Amino acid sequence: MSFAQHEIVIVTPVYEDLEASGRLFKELAKEFGQRVFVVAVDDGSVRQPLTIASLQDAGAAGAVLKLRRNVGHQRAIAIGLSYAAEHLAPHQKVVVMDSDGEDLPSTIAELLKPLERADVDVVVAQRKSRVETFRFKAFYQVYKRFFKLMTGRPISFGNFMALKPVAVQRLVAMQELPIHVAAAVLASKLRTSVCPLDRGPRYAGQSKMNFVGLALHGFKALMVFAEDVLVRVGIFSAVIAAFSVVGSTCAVVLKLLGYSTPGWFSLVLGIFVLLFLQTGALALMTLMLTGVMRSGSVVTAVAHREFIAEVIETRP
Repeated sequence: MSFAQHEIVIVTPVYEDLEASGRLFKELAKEFGQRVFVVAVDDGSVRQPLTIASLQDAGAAGAVLKLRRNVGHQRAIAIGLSYAAEHLAPHQKVVVMDSDGEDLPSTIAELLKPLERADVDVVVAQRKSRVETFRFKAFYQVYKRFFKLMTGRPISFGNFMALKPVAVQRLVAMQELPIHVAAAVLASKLRTSVCPLDRGPRYAGQSKMNFVGLALHGFKALMVFAEDVLVRVGIFSAVIAAFSVVGSTCAVVLKLLGYSTPGWFSLVLGIFVLLFLQTGALALMTLMLTGVMRSGSVVTAVAHREFIAEVIETRP
């Protein structure tokens, strides 16, 4: 296998995007020549299946991982990283990027520079500019603030990142990786550096990520920090329940002092009692779920081999 002969390993998922991925491979070959080895994960494409000819025609060395079925963008990346982790040499660097052209090959060199430092394990790309619709930008800003509110952690990067071999080995041992790659990097506690980069336009075709899919992708990031989210929800529910107790007490005092109007006391007390029961029950449920998750969490490596139907490599 020629894997270890190359300095940079590119992991990219491809789904029904033959034209765009073919252009990406050409750009990578033009930019890095034989320094790069491409691990292209064909995520169960049916209409436009990826073949090794796409890499060979571009003059790029690499391998095509043909998956048995469509597993989704994030799991496809996890499978590609797990495959790369089995063959990585200490001198190699891994770059995760999308195959549609929005992650520019010309910015990879800049992304790799911080990895030369001993105190950096992962370099993530933070977008300086985006070629996106207003709705996407608005949703993304709301999502970032909601994510920080629910998890206590900021998130401002996606899949475009560069990693040292030690970081790859750590990530593929995390069960969170197939759920959301960027969130798994946050949860891994790896030493991370941020590199501001521009985002490019798609090479060809239209994005297959609709608004519902985008929202689901965002909520999957919250799933990685489910314990933190549950604890915060539980604390919030407990605070609301405490306020309802205080409100009920004030209503009783006002009733005893004769300041309440007819019907007001029963209405207000009923509302506060219902609020207490609902928020109290929610607080208990979240705390119980947190305990169940913590006791049942087992970190296992991403089982990637069962998803790979075939591995096809370019010939030297």
